[in-house]
Amino acid sequence: MGETGRRAAVLGSPIAHSLSPVLHRAAYEAMGLDGWSYEAVECGEEDLAGLLDGLGPEWAGLSLTMPLKRAALDMMDAVSDLAVKVGGVNTVVLRDGRRHGDNTDVHGIVTALTEAGVKPVPPHGGACALVLGGGATAASALAALGALGMDEAVLAVRRPERASEAAEVGARFGLAVRVVALDRVAAHLPAGLVVSTLPGRAADAFADPVAASCAALSGTVPSGTVPSGMVLFDVVYAPWPTALAAAVGRAGGTVVGGFEMLLHQAVRQVALMTGREDVPVEAMRAAGEAELARRA
Repeated sequence: MGETGRRAAVLGSPIAHSLSPVLHRAAYEAMGLDGWSYEAVECGEEDLAGLLDGLGPEWAGLSLTMPLKRAALDMMDAVSDLAVKVGGVNTVVLRDGRRHGDNTDVHGIVTALTEAGVKPVPPHGGACALVLGGGATAASALAALGALGMDEAVLAVRRPERASEAAEVGARFGLAVRVVALDRVAAHLPAGLVVSTLPGRAADAFADPVAASCAALSGTVPSGTVPSGMVLFDVVYAPWPTALAAAVGRAGGTVVGGFEMLLHQAVRQVALMTGREDVPVEAMRAAGEAELARRA
């Protein structure tokens, strides 16, 4: 029999589309946590402090999505070193009346990339990646690239003058980050690893140049960092595939979707909130994939 009467939720705005309830509930069922519940709660930045103050002892934790990750930093009793360095909290563990802030996005990205064949490399190996977008997810992506041992990243954003925060995160993880305008992406291709953190269809315009550079890399000798050819990690998971992902796939590249990141960051959240490491990854994966198929 599982522990009873514990609650958890994902907060953000908008939140109705979130896949997190499906993933967490699947974990609870497989783990025998019969009394645990997980819901989606619409919450803007202006509502977060009041909501946190109103939580009772039955609450085990919260998942935070946009626009709450940065705002939550100053509302925690304790924050992990990783969350401080990334500049955002996406996980709140509630225990003994205290709020512990953490970040599982980096874990999700690292795990998704390593499963796709991206290998950690020794520092100063000269590995470089191209990252599209400069928001909170891009900051986590840069942290993940640094954790994998990469030395450089090109950060392509619409407004380079507003990318300093993400670039600073990369620097904290040992990356030399060059910020360029998004419309100059073609000048920084080919790249063995491309990460798109752009929402929805915002990356469609880059499908052709990225795919062309992927075709140029196809069949090349693996660098030791990434498999032969190009690896694309696109954080979008619905609708899937994006035009960018489809183009790179047709060109022979390795494509990793946002669902893999979402899954693995949720696995880590479940472990943190429950205090258990026997988190059923495959049960969560199956539930998430079934829900995405139903929505499609």
